[in-house]
Amino acid sequence: MKKLVKITLIFALAGLFVYTIWFLYQKSIQKPVTYKTISPVKMNIIKKTVATGAVVPRKEVNIKPQVSGIIEKLFVVAGQKIKRGDKIAQIRIIPNMINLANAESRLNRARLAFENAKLDFDRNQKLFEANMLASADFQQFRLALNNAKEELDAAENNIQLIREGVSKYSGKSTNTIVRSTIDGMILDVPLKEGSSVIESNTFNEGTTIATVADMGEMIFEGKVDESEVGKIKPGMELILTVGAIDSEKFKAWLEFIAPKGVKENGAIQFQVKAKVDLAKGVFLRAGYSANADIVLDKRDSVFCIPEAVLLFENGKTFVEVETKPQVFEKRELKTGLSDGINLELISGINPNDRIKDPNSANSTQDK
Repeated sequence: MKKLVKITLIFALAGLFVYTIWFLYQKSIQKPVTYKTISPVKMNIIKKTVATGAVVPRKEVNIKPQVSGIIEKLFVVAGQKIKRGDKIAQIRIIPNMINLANAESRLNRARLAFENAKLDFDRNQKLFEANMLASADFQQFRLALNNAKEELDAAENNIQLIREGVSKYSGKSTNTIVRSTIDGMILDVPLKEGSSVIESNTFNEGTTIATVADMGEMIFEGKVDESEVGKIKPGMELILTVGAIDSEKFKAWLEFIAPKGVKENGAIQFQVKAKVDLAKGVFLRAGYSANADIVLDKRDSVFCIPEAVLLFENGKTFVEVETKPQVFEKRELKTGLSDGINLELISGINPNDRIKDPNSANSTQDK
C-alpha cells in the first residue's frame, strides 16, 4: 500500500513538472500582432478657426428725452414693433423754480412795458389824427408798442415752455413726447411710469427710456486670438452656431477686423464683426451667445485619411499599405489640406487600398 502511494505521488509530481514546462513554453511563444486597416473616405474637409461672441442688431438705438421730468405715460412694451416717429413716452416737466421765478418776473415786466407803450400809442394817435403830430414822430410810438407786444409774447412763450415744454406757437410739436428715431422693435423699456428722467444734452448723456433695434439685420460680434487673426480677412465665410438654436447653422460673412487688440485673461484678442445671413422666417434674439467657425480653406468631396495613420521620416510622409493579409509596405504620400483630424489625400495610394492603423495593434482586423 505504501508503495502504491509512493508511485502515485511520483507520477503526480512528474505530471505537474511537465505541465509547468508546457505552460512556460506557451507563455514564451510570441503571439502574432494584428492590425486594423482603413481605406480613404470621400468627404468635405474644412480648415477653420473659432471666434466666440454674440449675435446683436446692427442698428440699436437708446431713446433719450430732450427734457427732464417724470414719465407720465409709456406707450410701448418690450417686443413691440414700431415705426419711426411713433410715440414711446410722455414726459411731465417739473420746472426749475429759479428759472420759473425769473420767467414770471420777465412776464410781469413785459406786461407793464406793453401797457405803458399802449397808453403812449393811444394818446399820440389822437394827436396824429388831429394833425397835431408828424407821421415820423407817431411812427416811433407805433414801433415801441409793437416791440412791447413782441416782448410780452416772448415772455408768455418762455414761461409756458418752462411749465409745459411747449409754446402756443409750436402747435403739435413738443419735446415732452419722446418718439422713436428708427423703425424696429422695442428691446427694452428699463423705466416705469413715474420714474424721473434727465434730458440728453452737451454735458449729460441722459436717461434711456427705451432701446430700439432693427431685428431684420443682425451681425455677429466676437473676438479672435492674436495667433489666428493674421489668417483671416474681410469677406471670409463664417459658420455660425447659436447656443439657443444648436440644431441649425447660420452663414455669415466677415466684415470687420479690429486694427487694435485688447488684452483679456493674459491673451491679446481682436474684435471681429460679420453680417449674418438670416433664413426666411428665422428670428434671432439680440444677445444670443454664438460661436463662429471662420473658414480659412476648404475642399469639397475629396479622399481623406486620418492623420493618426501617418508616419514621418526625414521630412516625408508615409503610410503602410496592406499587400497581403497583415503584410504591409511603406508608401510615400502627397497630402493637402488638414482640419486637424483628417487629411486630404492627393497622391501615393488608391482609394481602394487598405491602410494600416498603427494604433490598433493586437486588434481584430476590420473587414
